[in-house]
Amino acid sequence: MSADQLLMVFYLGAAWLAGSLIGLERSYHGRPAGFRTHALVCLASALLMMVTTHQGQWFGASVPASAVTTDPTRMAQGIMTGIGFLGAGVIFKEGLTVRGLTTAASIWMTAALGILYGIGFLFPAILVTIVTLVTLSLFRWMESRMPSQHFADHMLSFAVDSALDEASMRELIHAQGFRIKSLSYRLVQRGTVYEYHMTLQTLDRLNFGRLAEALRGRDGVLEFRLAPLAE
Repeated sequence: MSADQLLMVFYLGAAWLAGSLIGLERSYHGRPAGFRTHALVCLASALLMMVTTHQGQWFGASVPASAVTTDPTRMAQGIMTGIGFLGAGVIFKEGLTVRGLTTAASIWMTAALGILYGIGFLFPAILVTIVTLVTLSLFRWMESRMPSQHFADHMLSFAVDSALDEASMRELIHAQGFRIKSLSYRLVQRGTVYEYHMTLQTLDRLNFGRLAEALRGRDGVLEFRLAPLAE
């Protein structure tokens, strides 16, 4: 095996390893695109870039190397455009929540890393691989300990003749540590049930349980739904 071939193996192996490490973090957290997906994306990006950087070898000795001109940036643009379709496949809407954005971003980053490994730009590739792993793992730990806003989709229904007025309903919600960000009203079941539908905001996730307990033991409440929005 020639020195050039050994270099190719090294670049492809580095790309495969980087994609695998990023994918392991995604798989550990149960994301739809995990270990295999990221490893293949990074490896494929590196392979396609090597096609352009070694284009002179396609023709062998019959064509002088000086006669072969390449533009690797065009291949890089094609890779990053095409990877958008794969990234879009892991983004989905669940109720009022959009999930998969971080996984889509990690796929896009993995493709970019594959490009760097494929052209042998090792220093930034290795550095960004480490930064990506830190971002996906350490930043998750930091986010869980930072004060943050939490939101929930909330529906509350009463019999129409015993429904809480809006002021009393707001007082009940505020007493459990929530702010009402949006509010709508609905009369259903042939005018016998009155519903409030709202989006709630709180700084403490434990308030969801407190509100549920308060509503569960309250007379007059026919039905309620409290669905925290995924973050």
